[in-house]
Amino acid sequence: MAILCGIDEAGRGPVIGPLVIAGVAISEEKAAALVSIGVKDSKMLSPKQRERMFDQIYEIADKIEVHIIQPEEIDSAVESQNMNLNWLEADYTIKILNAILPDKAFIDCPSNNIMAYQNYLVAKLKKHIEMKVAHKADQTYPVASAASIIAKVTRDREIEILKQQIGEDFGSGYPSDPFTKAFIVKNHKKYPHLFRKSWETYKAVAGLQKQKRLGEYGKK
Repeated sequence: MAILCGIDEAGRGPVIGPLVIAGVAISEEKAAALVSIGVKDSKMLSPKQRERMFDQIYEIADKIEVHIIQPEEIDSAVESQNMNLNWLEADYTIKILNAILPDKAFIDCPSNNIMAYQNYLVAKLKKHIEMKVAHKADQTYPVASAASIIAKVTRDREIEILKQQIGEDFGSGYPSDPFTKAFIVKNHKKYPHLFRKSWETYKAVAGLQKQKRLGEYGKK
């Protein structure tokens, strides 16, 4: 029976905390079990639903790979002349695929150039994998939806750990959150490890130059 793998991320846009990329592998014969528990794009579920499904997915899946990418590594990619956020996500996607080695993969694509992104993945795989790379794959393919849930819950838990460690609430961590913005203004020197310093929101506070575009898929 074929092994299916879904890959998705959570926390691409926040100025605080990690980016999480997850891969969920499941045999084709068990894939219907994901539908039966109600998996869908994590953004369409409540925190309580995501927590419940997180545990259920771990029970159902054959293998799960999770990578937590900290702000320092994100900044390094965003500020590099040869990398950007899309390439970074692609490299971690390759790590997941090469660890799982599924027969089929359903991958949520962050790049506007889907074919270039897919070709980059294919060139670094250890074996041939039938692949569907698409925008909003987490809304279309249940195994990708499962990956989005694993990534989202993992990131949410990481954020709660950070808040407990510093003993302060910084809101959602997204640049659009007024509470987060106020926290950056007050604490950008006190807690430097929390922030993605390459983000425009952070640089505006710190008086640094503007970041390069997140969606840019540069040549390598």
